[in-house]
Amino acid sequence: MPEASETEYRLKFFDTNNYFRKICKSCHTPFWTKKENEEYCSDIPCTDYYFFEIPIKSGPLTVREARRKFIDFFARKGHTPIPPKPVLARWREDLYLTIASIVDFQPHVTSGLVPPPANPLVISQPCIRLEDVDNVGVTLGRHLTSFEMAAHHAFNYPDKFVYWKDETVELAKEFFTEEIGIPEEELHFKESWWEGGGNAGPSFEVTVGGLELATLVFMQYSVQDGTYVPLKLRIVDTGYGVERIAWFTQRTPTAFHAIYGDLVYRFYKAIGVEPIDDNLLRVAARYAGRLDPDNPSTLRLHRELVAKELGMKVEEVDSELTRAARVFQVLDHTKTIALMLSDGLVPSNSGEGYLGRLLIRRTLRVLKLLKSDVDLRELIKMQIDYWAEDFPNMLKNKEYILDVIENEQAKFEEVLLKAPSVAQALAKRQITLDTLIEAYDSNGIPPDILAEELKKVRKDVNVEVPHNFYALVAKRHQTSSIKGKERQKVPQEVSERVRTFQPTRKLYYEDQYLRRFTAKLLGVVNGKYVILDQTAFYPEGGGQVGDTGTLYIGTQQVRIVDTQKVGDVVVHVAERPVGAPPGTEVVGEIDWQRRYRIMRHHTATHVVLQAAKRVLGDHVWQAGAEKTEEKARLDITHYKTLSSEEIRRIEDLANSVVLDRRPVRVVYMGRTEAENKYGVSIYAGGVPETATVRLLEIQDWDVEGCGGTHLTNTSEIGGIKIINVEKIQDGVIRLEFVAGDVIAKYSRELENEILTVSDYLGTTPAQLEVRSRKLVEQLESLEGLVKQYRETLLKAPELVARKDEINGVSVYWINDLSDSELVKELMRRLTQAKGVIVVSTRSLNEGLLVEVATSKDVKVDKLVAKLRELGGKGGGSGTFASVNVKNGKREDVIEAIKSAIKAGL
Repeated sequence: MPEASETEYRLKFFDTNNYFRKICKSCHTPFWTKKENEEYCSDIPCTDYYFFEIPIKSGPLTVREARRKFIDFFARKGHTPIPPKPVLARWREDLYLTIASIVDFQPHVTSGLVPPPANPLVISQPCIRLEDVDNVGVTLGRHLTSFEMAAHHAFNYPDKFVYWKDETVELAKEFFTEEIGIPEEELHFKESWWEGGGNAGPSFEVTVGGLELATLVFMQYSVQDGTYVPLKLRIVDTGYGVERIAWFTQRTPTAFHAIYGDLVYRFYKAIGVEPIDDNLLRVAARYAGRLDPDNPSTLRLHRELVAKELGMKVEEVDSELTRAARVFQVLDHTKTIALMLSDGLVPSNSGEGYLGRLLIRRTLRVLKLLKSDVDLRELIKMQIDYWAEDFPNMLKNKEYILDVIENEQAKFEEVLLKAPSVAQALAKRQITLDTLIEAYDSNGIPPDILAEELKKVRKDVNVEVPHNFYALVAKRHQTSSIKGKERQKVPQEVSERVRTFQPTRKLYYEDQYLRRFTAKLLGVVNGKYVILDQTAFYPEGGGQVGDTGTLYIGTQQVRIVDTQKVGDVVVHVAERPVGAPPGTEVVGEIDWQRRYRIMRHHTATHVVLQAAKRVLGDHVWQAGAEKTEEKARLDITHYKTLSSEEIRRIEDLANSVVLDRRPVRVVYMGRTEAENKYGVSIYAGGVPETATVRLLEIQDWDVEGCGGTHLTNTSEIGGIKIINVEKIQDGVIRLEFVAGDVIAKYSRELENEILTVSDYLGTTPAQLEVRSRKLVEQLESLEGLVKQYRETLLKAPELVARKDEINGVSVYWINDLSDSELVKELMRRLTQAKGVIVVSTRSLNEGLLVEVATSKDVKVDKLVAKLRELGGKGGGSGTFASVNVKNGKREDVIEAIKSAIKAGL
């Protein structure tokens, strides 16, 4: 960080109001206070929590009341209240979760690309942070996975000043003294430095009685490759802790009591845990600032302090507080899970879904540590009912949330069953932190459970599970630098040269039905990458493939096999080298039938996506798409496989929109206006980096950002047929469909398949169903008969297996028995007795397949070795082996096995 001088923090406000700049005796950080003799910054761990003892004028405030008081105060001060964004940061390419209120405005507002929705503004933004997930409950409320950041923001432009440092500190002083009633001499403004989301600046932390209630950030730098570059905008970025304000005013034993009220005690009861003594928690909370989760010794010291004050044993205090921490973890996590799911998260093994699943599984693991058999759905339902007024989406999506939790609970139980086999597979490896994370990423097995299973396999293993394991895992998955990023298909050296050309005029946007056009040749790069001043050729992007067609350049007729885009320059990829000077007139003609089919598939994709949302729920989000001439592919987030009925409903609903003849139009709108009007769902197909967004509007059906080419009416789609539905990964379902005349092509292919099958079965297409049903009935009858024959032979194995006694071993020989199921069952039954070997030989095109099964007291190793001497390939271990003996004779195999037995096994 740049050297921040005292002048960054010495404000006129402090001088005018007789504040003193002091240096904290403990952390040596400068701070401002009205107490001339103050020695400490009033922040933990420099001091214990003593805010319980500070008299205040306001009464106790709930979270809802604290939020409302904050918003109302700043609204009176000229700030426009704006609604919060979802906790899933889908307007950002680099983040999955909303971690602060400023995230709502990064990077487009903070960079000056687009204006803010209001200036100045006030907001209370629900946030989720998982980097301290392992500390939740342990610190009795200092750490939470979800919290509300109440904030006021002002955006100062070079030509428009709103307010800056003095006014911001003045507003903080007024809010805390006049609205909350805190004596001004108890306020401390601790000098600090803030960085986040690529921005940075000096800040003040407002601390009172050991509790940090707010952070006042003055964002004035952009951090670029470690360099601090001054921003054109100077931004006031504040963050007030709504939950902390509620705790401050209520003086409850812990922050959880202030946030959740009677829900704390209802959770105790539902989980089946005796309530922890409130006085014990109050004393423990007072000293909680001394807890450093990264330093285990502080935990012991904390327990000793509490035990001494209450006259209890340290072990008793530790047991009670550990139990309390686990209940508080479940309380915190279940709210966060409900928030995530209510905003559309679908648990999966990647992206935001991974983070949601991590928290769900951590909650389920904590419940097991509490020895509770409570259904997680019951706890989630309690959270939904408690927060319904504050977060309406919870109630709106209640059915979806509870269904997902049921699904995730079942998957977690399946995961636990895999733990022994995973431990067995890892037993021979060195167990490191990366091993534990790999096992969690691949199989979802909690590290402590894996450690227990490893100890069963290897007595000497000593697995150390970091106390912050889940935070470490979350950190690896909470950001993405490539979310929605498309791979560049133009070679790098070509791309660099292309960027030197002027932007291409995009005729395909001016008239999406334009087939033929004239242009001027600007240049040809590397012989076949053609650059024009304007074009109707659509370049690949947003899942829509690039156009193909023909360019007439002078006397040359050039076939264009692909169209790409580099920045604002469209690149036409020629089939063969092109030779013509810049300035040559060019006539271009796209392959219209191909383009029109792609347009049909693209518009159909928007129709199908919205149909899927209406059938399956608002959680459906586009996870990927491709539109080609042959078909369209749409990947959507959903937590389970689609039923036939759901597929039919999606298809029928989509086709009803086609028949409705709904107008389709492109609308250009400012980014802020578009978000305010339609929400962040406009970014389902990707996040554009422009101030103006191009929206596709299907009347009374769907509005979504899109850069592709489209029809002007849904009737042009012609019809939609879903041809394939499959689960491509956990939490993602792929829909493939065709539209327009491609449906006829698909139908012909189906007809040909039906005719082929009908001919094969000796019937007509009209009688195919009847014939198939009869064949199935006959097959079932034959299978029953075969089962009877098998049972008869199993009761009399001598009918198919010759028996020899060799060196005290019973050897059964099965020759050329084609019924593999019968052979397998014979082997299983015969090897139940001791001292048994069963040998099956079956002729192949070139040799013999030899399968050997033994009873548990006989190993196959030496038998396999003998067979390998005959040129056999394959092997086995324990009690079964399979060896392919090329050009082998049965007599040689039998003699080899006999000699191995006689030599002793």
